[in-house]
Amino acid sequence: MAQEDNPGYVLRVGSDEWAEQIFQLKKYYSGIMRNWRRGTPILLARKTAQGDSFLGYGITDKVEMLWEMTPEEEDYCRENKWRCALTFQPLIRFETPLPIKDTVLAGDRRKGSFLHGAMLPEEQVDSILDRAEEQQ
Repeated sequence: MAQEDNPGYVLRVGSDEWAEQIFQLKKYYSGIMRNWRRGTPILLARKTAQGDSFLGYGITDKVEMLWEMTPEEEDYCRENKWRCALTFQPLIRFETPLPIKDTVLAGDRRKGSFLHGAMLPEEQVDSILDRAEEQQ
């Protein structure tokens, strides 16, 4: 398989409260480590009335490790067992969440929480974003 130019990732959002925080701060605190780097597309997923759905996506602008944060932010992360923060520019929230079952991931054996942290090839990310745009 060819090396992907710019793979993306799926990150789950655990609650409506966290979703609001992410879209307000344009920042996702992550407990998992991947090859986070500037320019990486991140699809944000959450359980909705339609099943697991994409809420939106962001392009990573900055990756901060605990030691790079203010002492208050570092303490907040440690309390929640988070290991880094991803800041997005831009961060887009879909008007209507896109059910994962309506995307190229419909037949993917990784379901629910197993998609958290999953790397997706660039063409799958593009396909999902195209589908989300059609739905809006």
